[in-house]
Amino acid sequence: MSLVGKKFPSITVDAISFMGENLKINVLEEATKNNKKVILFWYPKDFTFVCPTELHAFQAALEEFEKRNTMVIGASCDTNEVHFAWLNTPKNQGGIEGVKYPLLADTTRNLSAALDILDAEWVYDAELNDEILEGSNVTFRATYLIDETGKIFHESVNDMPLGRNVNEYLRLIDAYTHVQTVGEVCPANWQKGQEAMHADRNSTAAYLSHN
Repeated sequence: MSLVGKKFPSITVDAISFMGENLKINVLEEATKNNKKVILFWYPKDFTFVCPTELHAFQAALEEFEKRNTMVIGASCDTNEVHFAWLNTPKNQGGIEGVKYPLLADTTRNLSAALDILDAEWVYDAELNDEILEGSNVTFRATYLIDETGKIFHESVNDMPLGRNVNEYLRLIDAYTHVQTVGEVCPANWQKGQEAMHADRNSTAAYLSHN
């Protein structure tokens, strides 16, 4: 079930800074108390293949997110200790040295379960006469954009092999901010600085006739 338009779950999770400081982060509170947008992106595992390319891509765009008053938070079900080891591993060795945003360590799976993004399913085992967990029990590549009130305005979930396009999230933040500040709606492929639309039949028809 989609969470778009709903408040992000108020669940506090262990996290770590790039300096190795152990943190407690509640994503909803980060948005509302700091009056910031948040992009929270989940990846399956530390020390894998596609995952470091994504974390470096978000780091490369970190300044652009900050210009948009948006906090970047990464997340997986790995421990703080594994996160810290990965943060101290050079990029040319598969590490994420140089990443400066915090990483959630959802080892309890409380938040990822609430978001329903775990690759896991309880099935009945006749021999054991009990339910067992099948799947890797790690998260898909899920992404959430959260506004200053804590409302989710975008969510997406990729399968494990599919890396994300970071620029698309910048575009979505620009579009949502335009809606917030100007009140216009944004058509397909809209980019910051382009003409948008008023949400009525006449203005939409006028826009389409000129594009």
